[in-house]
Amino acid sequence: MQSKKMIVYRILIVGALLLLQVTWLVLSLLTLSSTSTAVNAFFRVLSIIALFVIINSRQNPAYKLAWAVPILIFPVLGGLMFVFFGTRQPSKKLRGKLNATWEKLEPFIEKNTKILDEVGAESETVYGQARYLNDFANAPMWKNTQTRYFKSGEENFPYIVEELKKAEHFIFMEYFIIADGRMWNTILDILKEKAAAGVDVRLMYDDVGCLRLLPQGYYATMEEYGIKCEAFNPFVPFVSVVMNNRDHRKILVIDGNVGFTGGINLADEYINEKERFGYWKDTGIMLKGDAVWNLTVMFLHIWNALRPTDEDFGRFRPYVYHEENFESDGFVQPYGDSPLDFENVGENVYLNIINTAKDYVYMFTPYLIIDNEIMTALTLAAKRGVDVRIVTPHIPDKKTAFMLTQSYYEQLMSGGVKIYEFEPGFIHAKCFVCDDRVATVGTVNLDYRSLYLHFECGVFLYRTSSVMDVKQDALETIQKSIPVTGDMLKPVLQKVLIQAILKLFAPLF
Repeated sequence: MQSKKMIVYRILIVGALLLLQVTWLVLSLLTLSSTSTAVNAFFRVLSIIALFVIINSRQNPAYKLAWAVPILIFPVLGGLMFVFFGTRQPSKKLRGKLNATWEKLEPFIEKNTKILDEVGAESETVYGQARYLNDFANAPMWKNTQTRYFKSGEENFPYIVEELKKAEHFIFMEYFIIADGRMWNTILDILKEKAAAGVDVRLMYDDVGCLRLLPQGYYATMEEYGIKCEAFNPFVPFVSVVMNNRDHRKILVIDGNVGFTGGINLADEYINEKERFGYWKDTGIMLKGDAVWNLTVMFLHIWNALRPTDEDFGRFRPYVYHEENFESDGFVQPYGDSPLDFENVGENVYLNIINTAKDYVYMFTPYLIIDNEIMTALTLAAKRGVDVRIVTPHIPDKKTAFMLTQSYYEQLMSGGVKIYEFEPGFIHAKCFVCDDRVATVGTVNLDYRSLYLHFECGVFLYRTSSVMDVKQDALETIQKSIPVTGDMLKPVLQKVLIQAILKLFAPLF
């Protein structure tokens, strides 16, 4: 009870401090600009320079427009706001640490050209996707890996518990959300036991993701249990753009040869122990074998940037603690995405799947807040005869995001895309499946934050048994969903105006 009170106090204090800062900043600028011609001129010139920077940047056109409009409307404040909030990359200090860590880690990333050639002999389109991830995301493709798809958090959770109990050497966990409850407390009891037994247990959580859920300095409590713990990009109550870059990944690695990822965080709503927005539909995937190495590398990259720990990364490879050969289940390629560069890996994986689809592409997403590239790809696929189906929530977790999501329905449907709302509740899953051959399961939402601002991850699957499991889950989920029709989209002037404003500034949220 005491910790819950501390969390409430933290939220109230943080909110008050941020509101005071924004109010003070706006009032100060307005006062200065109205009393001083020189100050007014300076801020207007700053806004002009900001516009030139925006226009000549490599950013998405929607992002450029979202900044250009407020700068033109508010030439005194706009330029300064862009200086404060316009960059999409992490802080210089964090970028430096991540880049330095990558230089040490990169030699441990081998390019599996033989596997790529094997894929190329079967499919040119899949080869193109696999090669892209290999060359531009430093994510090699693997065989010798078993996959198991989970169509719900409550189906996934027992396997997480079972594998954690088997851990003998190390456990790496990286999650956006951790919250007190049956799910986390069950896991925490195992982590304490393993740490006491000498297992190397490491935990990372996103500080903003857990702002309303964990007490400040929760990592110190974990350290008392023998669990090495880091809060990613710790939240400070000062207005700053660096708070935009969150670690949205969900990664669990056990002894280097078992890995989990997907949309499932460590909170009770994800296993439907707690009801928030009706039934919570989420998905996950378990890997056993060579491909787990990609997940391990993603974890070690961020961990060693925050806490330099390891000299020999090779000691975490899959075969170090598993001498027997792994069974092979098709081709598996875990990949990561980060705001450190302008390579939008998560979006490009989705675009490649949509653009090469021949028969169908089905997808789950909690938010459908898309740019012109994805809109064009989806509608063009439907127009060339591909069965394109998207499942979104019927009961939203965020009303503003839901209103934005619905604002894209009409254009998609006019292009032939079928849209369904998951009637039992909220769908948090992020999955694509296409043509009975390929699928991806991960953390990447179809919104600007996931596609451009966050650290994300996913698993690209080709000819694995889990591909058909994703398809079957998609068909079953569609059966439980409401088909969106034109009658449901009858415009209401007030709603249309709000949606238009939200769409304009969607890239900034």
